[in-house]
Amino acid sequence: MSLDPAINDPNLILRVAAKGDGVTSDGRHVAGAAPGDRLLPDGGLNRGPNYQTPPCRHFDECGGCELQHVTDAALAQFVAERCLNALLGQDIYPGTVHPTHLSPPQSRRRAALRAVRMGKKVQLGFSASGSHRVIDLAECHIMHPDLERMVPLVRALAARLLGHRSQWQVKMAVVDQGIDLLIEGYEPDGLTAQEALIAFAEANRLARFSLDTGYGAEPVWEPEPVTVTLSGTAVAYPQFAFLQATADGEAALLDAVRESIGAAKRVADLFAGLGTFALGLCEGRKVYAAEADRAALLSLKSAADRGTLGIASDHRDLFRRPLTPVELAKFDAVVLDPPRAGAREQVMQLAAAKVPVIAYVSCNPASFARDAKRLVEAGYTLTDLWPVGQFRWSTHVELVARFARRDS
Repeated sequence: MSLDPAINDPNLILRVAAKGDGVTSDGRHVAGAAPGDRLLPDGGLNRGPNYQTPPCRHFDECGGCELQHVTDAALAQFVAERCLNALLGQDIYPGTVHPTHLSPPQSRRRAALRAVRMGKKVQLGFSASGSHRVIDLAECHIMHPDLERMVPLVRALAARLLGHRSQWQVKMAVVDQGIDLLIEGYEPDGLTAQEALIAFAEANRLARFSLDTGYGAEPVWEPEPVTVTLSGTAVAYPQFAFLQATADGEAALLDAVRESIGAAKRVADLFAGLGTFALGLCEGRKVYAAEADRAALLSLKSAADRGTLGIASDHRDLFRRPLTPVELAKFDAVVLDPPRAGAREQVMQLAAAKVPVIAYVSCNPASFARDAKRLVEAGYTLTDLWPVGQFRWSTHVELVARFARRDS
């Protein structure tokens, strides 16, 4: 959060940098500082109005959060400034910047943890900041309560089965049927171990329990098909497939996309995934959905066909084979939700096309700003920007941007 730049105090923390450090007016970076704090001669901090006591006992060590020490107002400003500063670096000025959406505590519905054996004890948690050391979680203020409940249960299972100098990658997601649990790096040694896994899954009412020994995830327990519901449609969920981090964050992104495309009747959803946007936009519209991940696309296609939703799905690698201007001419609006690397190849084609409106969803302000510059140079105006902080207390931010063709 930036304060009045006219304040000329070299020891005052003016803002939070991209990696979470506080920054003084003369450019010094101070770990653990919040905007409005003042750096003391001995290196300590005189706390200001934007500091709060971190709620989690693990905050000083755990790499899962960087910003628990700032208030919600300062956190929202940080998310907005991360998005804006990337754009300003490309000399782009959005028309309207909407209020930042912050996901609440204990709302994260996916988590990837690590389990390691340290002598007779097993530690399970996130890695320490800047280290491979595992923080043994006693509490977590970002995970959904159903995921947090699983931590001691999985730790106890690992204590029984995890070998000496071995480790597991433990991935969990909240799905319609409960908890989807995937363990990577473990192969059961005999019938007793296999029976222990099934007994664990049954006793804890898991939706699915899968193992990945290096050849892909295989379920050992799945009493009924696992689904996630997107815009009222149940979609088959591949093990730990991409899913927006929080349900409320997903809703905020979808609302911004809907507002961006307005009454457009023919919409292309590019990098569609499981259909977060395609399924939320298909009512009263014709939607084309392109996705390179075959498992995700098959889930979307099956759900759309079952519900007769009128979504045309296409297994297509948009990095290698982006939609051309001729293909793009069919659409009134394009929704673009690429991975962190951005969508350079597809943006080049969009720049040469005449699509009236583009709704760009991004999880990386830097690659987004690069793509935005190309669109603006090609005749688009960035009319609206929605900053979204789904990853609460993290420096990871997301956004939705609306681009309108100036000559349309």
